[in-house]
Amino acid sequence: MASIPLGPLGTQSPLSAALITVGAITAVSITYTLVRFVASTFLLPGTPLSTFGPKGSWAVVTGASDGIGKEFALQLARKGFNLVLVSRTQSKLEALAKSIEGVEVETLAIDFSKPTETDYVHLENVLGGKQVAVLINNVGQSHSIPVPFNETDTGELQNIIQINCMGTLRVTQTTLPHMLPQKKGLILTMGSFAGLTPTALLATYSGSKAFLQAWNNALATELAPQGITCYLIHGYLVTSAMSKIRRSSWLIPSEKVFVKSALAKIGRRGGSLGFTYSGTPYWSHALFAFVVTGASLASDFSQKVVYGINRTMHVDIRRRALRKAERDGKKL
Repeated sequence: MASIPLGPLGTQSPLSAALITVGAITAVSITYTLVRFVASTFLLPGTPLSTFGPKGSWAVVTGASDGIGKEFALQLARKGFNLVLVSRTQSKLEALAKSIEGVEVETLAIDFSKPTETDYVHLENVLGGKQVAVLINNVGQSHSIPVPFNETDTGELQNIIQINCMGTLRVTQTTLPHMLPQKKGLILTMGSFAGLTPTALLATYSGSKAFLQAWNNALATELAPQGITCYLIHGYLVTSAMSKIRRSSWLIPSEKVFVKSALAKIGRRGGSLGFTYSGTPYWSHALFAFVVTGASLASDFSQKVVYGINRTMHVDIRRRALRKAERDGKKL
């Protein structure tokens, strides 16, 4: 067994004392991180929705006609929030509005891939006179299948940036003036694991979600003194039209289960290490994020391993999608 170097009269040398101190700090840091992860993911509730506004105040949901956005609308309505639902297809919005009872519902059709200034004027008019407590920035688009960046269709590339980035920014900028007078409110933005760790073959989508991460952090810092909470969700796969997955599992929850978890864990970070004002509310996503972000923070080598695993997974997804398209006689 190696002995600890001693200084004069048996005292520890400065080097030994420094090493022991560093070891102690590292042990405390690791313990704190593990305890925080377990508490945040499994034990502690998030900030209650009532903190952001009473029943009868308004929630705005983008991408509301399908999937996760639709589920946000349904669950917010059950909690007593009136709704402004924004999405591309008016007929779907009207069908959803008719299915919701007990609260007021207004709809607005905007195609975020090619919005006009008139669209945002209409949104401003719809919000006029309303006290908005919650904004759900859910609208988004990914690639149709994983694709090398140099082969990405220009239209798809432009749509991803226009919808994910500009659409989110413009809706938030239009909605904020209807939150600020109350000096409280929630801006919840849907991020992605593709923004949590760079994802090959989804480069444009990954970049757009990383942009939202940085923007959310900046906005959260800016608006906190005014009582507005900004929270970005790092979501992994969920059964939805975007993921093209229909069967749920322990790692891939249904939209209903995922949204319930998201609304119950507002402000909790889960497994998203090193990301402030963000979280992974669903428990298996939190476990996955804890491993991914922990590895990424550990070393440059660990980062490259994570990126490589991500790339291999999406290369395989692309290969299978192309084979299926070939069998079906389709062109992707």
